[in-house]
Amino acid sequence: MRIGLQVPSFTWPGGAAQIAPKLAEIARLADEGGFYSLWVMDHFFQISVIGPVEHDMLEGYTTLSYLAGQTRNVRLGTLVSGVIYRYPGILVKTATTLDVLSGGRAYLGIGAAWFDREAVGLGVPFPPLKERFERLEEALQIAHQMWSGQTGPYNGKHYQLAETLCVPQPLSQPHPPIMIGGMGETKTLRMVAQYADACNLFDWGGADIVGGKLEVLKRHCDTLGRDYDQIERTALATVHIAPSQMSSADVIERCRGLANVGIQHVIFNMPNVHEITPLEIFAKEIIPAVAGF
Repeated sequence: MRIGLQVPSFTWPGGAAQIAPKLAEIARLADEGGFYSLWVMDHFFQISVIGPVEHDMLEGYTTLSYLAGQTRNVRLGTLVSGVIYRYPGILVKTATTLDVLSGGRAYLGIGAAWFDREAVGLGVPFPPLKERFERLEEALQIAHQMWSGQTGPYNGKHYQLAETLCVPQPLSQPHPPIMIGGMGETKTLRMVAQYADACNLFDWGGADIVGGKLEVLKRHCDTLGRDYDQIERTALATVHIAPSQMSSADVIERCRGLANVGIQHVIFNMPNVHEITPLEIFAKEIIPAVAGF
């Protein structure tokens, strides 16, 4: 099993002036400690499950570019980019640039978007859910076309590109893995089976729920003729390692449960990651213990 780290909050002691050095410290320790991946949310306002809306939030791809310069090994991605926030051709070009400059370490994380407050707040159109899913599917098609080397037009219902030129092409082969985030059984998991290289599920209700979603994904793969084993199965979870909260043994058992239902890569966020001790515990006790799961 692989272990990833998500950093969803930047409200740390010292204020804005200390965000960059603390984030660099976290990234370097994760890189050196054996984490496989490093992620940030693609939000512009803080979300309520993490903290108050007024808390510090950094733009995702700028942050990943900074992290690329601080690390050498970890894979980098947004968990995940809402399709409405950037024109798909620009999003693919941005992810390609990250991949090239990081030496081939980028994921393209993408989803249908859900946080209407930040969209409305910053003047971004927020169409109904049905349209957002239509736009997501077109964005996935555009990504595949741009990364295939084809430079012809793309004509969709919502997006029209005269030429899908993407030079340089990514270093990752055949392209940066496309990760779709979400657990919707009818549309999201069907798109994973049809277009994606990885899924991201939420470990908020236990491993059995995650396992049920993977069974749905298998059925979509069977219907579409896709090899289920080609899809990297990831889960997002929150752990708070501290004497009065959780121990490394608790986290290892959680990983074991997720591995038993088919998860290969668990991405953790930690409310106290800035204290650094949780990262050290992961590196010394958890990552080696779960490597064989």
